[in-house]
Amino acid sequence: MKVLMVLISHADLGNTGKKTGFWIEEFAAPYYVLADAGAIITVASPKGGQPPVDPKSEEPDAQTPATKRFYQDLQAIDKVANTIKLADLKMDQYDAVFYPGGHGPLWDLANDTNSIALIEHLYNNQKPVAFVCHAPAALVKVNLENGQPLVKGKKVTGFSDTEEEAVGLTTIVPFLLEEELKKLGAIYSKGSDWASYVVEDGLLITGQNPASSEAVAHLLLKALADKKFISLENNN
Repeated sequence: MKVLMVLISHADLGNTGKKTGFWIEEFAAPYYVLADAGAIITVASPKGGQPPVDPKSEEPDAQTPATKRFYQDLQAIDKVANTIKLADLKMDQYDAVFYPGGHGPLWDLANDTNSIALIEHLYNNQKPVAFVCHAPAALVKVNLENGQPLVKGKKVTGFSDTEEEAVGLTTIVPFLLEEELKKLGAIYSKGSDWASYVVEDGLLITGQNPASSEAVAHLLLKALADKKFISLENNN
């Protein structure tokens, strides 16, 4: 099975003068869930090359066994440092896509035409699409073949307004993810702040926050197994 992981290329946290980027744990934990199950993983981003890293995700209290494994994994580090430009992808090559979070998707992936086309192509071809934390922002301009928002009437989750308030960025981000998903007609739900919470609606899989990243990856594996891309029995 071939899984694409899409990171961001946006580094500026609004007009604060601070930096943002992808959240390391939200990449590392799913990466190893998928890789250990035998997935061939390609990493892409809007601009290609090294995507920016959220500096807060490098702080000691943000580290997990998966991030520590990543820091020692030269092959994975090289994949991240040399991401493929989204515009250069051959979309038919992939069985699924996983979008890690960090605040960056609110600025670039939400508006990136190549990312939007990728999600629409995979979803319309009955392939699972998965997002965690702020990454569901990549869905806000994605439409079905009938022109309706993909998330309309779908059960979803994502970084909650209360979590955004807790990190003090409600007036900095271009939009509040929970609010925007609801505006589009999504059936948004959430768990407790900072606790793992995931939602699956057909081929669409979403997780609320960093704690949800591994659970989203496991649901993606199950979706791939259901689509006959893999056999879970052979990957346990």
